[in-house]
Amino acid sequence: MANPGPDKNGDRDRLAALLGLAEVPGIGAARIRMLVGAFGDPLAAVRAPRAALERLPGFTGAGARAVRAVSLERGRAILQELDRLGARVLTEGDPEFPPLLREIPDAPFTVFVWGDAALLARPAAAIVGSRDHSSYGAEVARGLASGLARAGVVVVSGMARGIDALAHSAALDAGGASVGVLGNGFGVVYPAANRALYDRMAAAGCLVTEFPPGERPHAGAFPRRNRLISGLAMVTVVVEARAQSGALNTADRALDQGRGVLAVPGPITSPTSVGCNRLIQQGAKPVLGVADVLEELGLPEPAASPFAGGSPATPRDLSPLEQTLWAALAGEARHIDALVAAAGADVGAVLTALTDMELRGLVSQRPGMVFAVA
Repeated sequence: MANPGPDKNGDRDRLAALLGLAEVPGIGAARIRMLVGAFGDPLAAVRAPRAALERLPGFTGAGARAVRAVSLERGRAILQELDRLGARVLTEGDPEFPPLLREIPDAPFTVFVWGDAALLARPAAAIVGSRDHSSYGAEVARGLASGLARAGVVVVSGMARGIDALAHSAALDAGGASVGVLGNGFGVVYPAANRALYDRMAAAGCLVTEFPPGERPHAGAFPRRNRLISGLAMVTVVVEARAQSGALNTADRALDQGRGVLAVPGPITSPTSVGCNRLIQQGAKPVLGVADVLEELGLPEPAASPFAGGSPATPRDLSPLEQTLWAALAGEARHIDALVAAAGADVGAVLTALTDMELRGLVSQRPGMVFAVA
């Protein structure tokens, strides 16, 4: 079913009926497909006689009543909010619906997208990992994401703090593309510290969610998000993961979907590498560089590895003050006093710039007001 324009009232009402159906408890994608198949479109389904609904496999009297009670006004309100944000909803019949998502078990019937939906059809790799990562994990995540982005691969992740945020930012900093999958609806920024990244992804990348605008995150949302992260990519790379973590859940979903899983080896003494090392023990391909991921995707190797040493590349979109601070930190960690002297600016301006860079995952603060490249 095509995404309607504002002048196509009939199509818009059918889409409003679909969105209303999606909010009925117990009506998942499989039952929506059954209803659309049986009655031709969602609007006809919500207007169908109760007796006809009860004849469908698995539909009780209560289920039929719930379908009949669907409010088109709720669906129209969702569409109006999407219009306000500049976002859209795609159904599985839309040409722009992510082709890889059609192939997964428990595939969604609809997804909400905000940004460049064309990215959803390009070769993609998911990069996931720990929220409480090590400096090693941060370096690897940035190197892999920037290298893949320069090779034309879309970097997919879950918009969480830590490895996710680093991967998204590094892909965009490299001039590439990134897709962020949310465990909540548009208009809700979670975690709040990622607001700048959230705005940047909507403008320069693409945000995807199954949840309607305004829906807040809850515990059950993240496993559903994880299956979309792996579902949008042909390969999932786990950078760092504890023994029990969301990153390992995403890897499990990838395996369920028949997709490749790669893991970055780490020190056997590091709690954040336990999950990755176990994945490798169990047969996951170890990642030693961007070339390993590109090989899994069937793409040519890069001319050079981002792990070849030397100073890290200067990220894009830095202010003049941030560029000065980045250059001052490229070789070693520095105390705030040394950074103020190097920048020739007042302490307040330097601290503000460092905070913005920290939120982007570019720098980290150590005890004693010492800052370093993250």
